Amino acid sequence: MAKMTLEELRKLREGKKKEMTQRDSGDKSAQIIIGMGTCGIAAGAKEAFDAFLDELNSHDITDTRITQTGCMGLCFSEPTVEVDVPGMPRVIYGNVDGKVARRIVREHIIEKKLVSDHIFDKPAADIIK
Repeated sequence: MAKMTLEELRKLREGKKKEMTQRDSGDKSAQIIIGMGTCGIAAGAKEAFDAFLDELNSHDITDTRITQTGCMGLCFSEPTVEVDVPGMPRVIYGNVDGKVARRIVREHIIEKKLVSDHIFDKPAADIIK
């Protein structure tokens, strides 16, 4: 493995710091939870997780927390992602690859529209917040 310069190490640290700020809970209004049980990981949840981080960072979105959880029980539709945005129904999306993750950030988080073709579960209309 090649040695890194001090400047390269600093850039790496800053990049990782930025990624980690998406994972802390302070001052976050929206939340993305990715199912990363063995079924989710095998189906590509890590790729989706990385795509979410990249897309959030590319749009400078800092009010959305991204975390992981175990299996959500929807193994047939892995990777699964739960998205909770204030003023919108809490939704579970299925079959979320990197491309869909980027759509969720653009459409659900930014534009406040549901990505209907990937919804696998949402609350009944009479119990929506």
